[in-house]
Amino acid sequence: MNEIDEHFRGNDEQPTVNSRFICTANHGFAPYAQEELRRLFGSVKSTVLVAGEVLLVTLPDETISAVDQIKAHAPMFLRHLFPVQFQEEGSSVEAALSRLASFVMNRSELQGQILSVQVRKTNDSHWEESAGALKQAIMDKLADAAFDFAVRGADFVLSLFVAKDFWYAGISRADDNLSDWSGGAVRFQKEEGQVSRAKFKLLEAEAAFGIDFTVFRKALDIGAAPGGWTSFLLERGLQVTAVDPARMDSSVLQSPRLTFLRKNAGEVKFRDSEFDVLVCDMSWSPKQMAKLVTGLLYSLARGGSAIVTVKLMHKKPLALIQDVISSFEQAGMQVQQAKQLFHNRDEITLYMIKYS
Repeated sequence: MNEIDEHFRGNDEQPTVNSRFICTANHGFAPYAQEELRRLFGSVKSTVLVAGEVLLVTLPDETISAVDQIKAHAPMFLRHLFPVQFQEEGSSVEAALSRLASFVMNRSELQGQILSVQVRKTNDSHWEESAGALKQAIMDKLADAAFDFAVRGADFVLSLFVAKDFWYAGISRADDNLSDWSGGAVRFQKEEGQVSRAKFKLLEAEAAFGIDFTVFRKALDIGAAPGGWTSFLLERGLQVTAVDPARMDSSVLQSPRLTFLRKNAGEVKFRDSEFDVLVCDMSWSPKQMAKLVTGLLYSLARGGSAIVTVKLMHKKPLALIQDVISSFEQAGMQVQQAKQLFHNRDEITLYMIKYS
């Protein structure tokens, strides 16, 4: 069962059930993930485990209800979480491993299921080897269990975070962790000849937002150079118009489905409703980007999609993001999701659909 803390209010003796989670955000953005939780639950207690990135959070609700609320509100900055159902303090490594194995083996719902083991650790934890070595040690302890193991696509995930003096673990459905990647750290292997790592952003957006790019025909890529996003769209079979005053990578220019306009996007004109998807990953100020993109939305067909990144160059990113979203909404766009993806770093990605 989950660990719970009960506190009694007044004379009615009605318990308040708390739940604890390990919460992870992109480095430097944990305070904003915490603020999202505070706005959702009103009261949040937290302990920093990795500065700016990983928190131990206590929420004033039971685990299932808390997870349902978080998922329903699709947080921007909270990248990953898992429930803390097991805690070990100050024990030897062998004792902690044995108790963790017992905790897992006693979970009846795992019988006949497939389990993924995800392990993270701080640099000062008393497990001196790699996280991968600890994962293998756990799997060795569970060798006789009545379930199988898989890296991804498992029925359940055993998540473990090892800090200096504490082991925190929990078992959950991958969907309830917000990501089925360990800590939400989505890893792609760089391909031979890949134009830039910016392509990873669109790959991650494709999976995170459930976008089927193959249903689109014509794409507009604003601020396309050197061509990371353009190359992705071409691989999905689209005709692409790429706009940028800078040079594109020569490998991208070889595609017969590419039209490259070496101009500033504000200087070009297109036909009304010419494109069914628009993308933009420009290193501009958010408000300049929003002004430029909204000025080109006439070329996006009704029902078309837009994926843009918003650089967080402001001291108050939550207010800035809301201003940018309002600009797009006033221009006839409906935001489907706003999310700081793992590959975003100091930005977020907006996925929008044009409704008018």
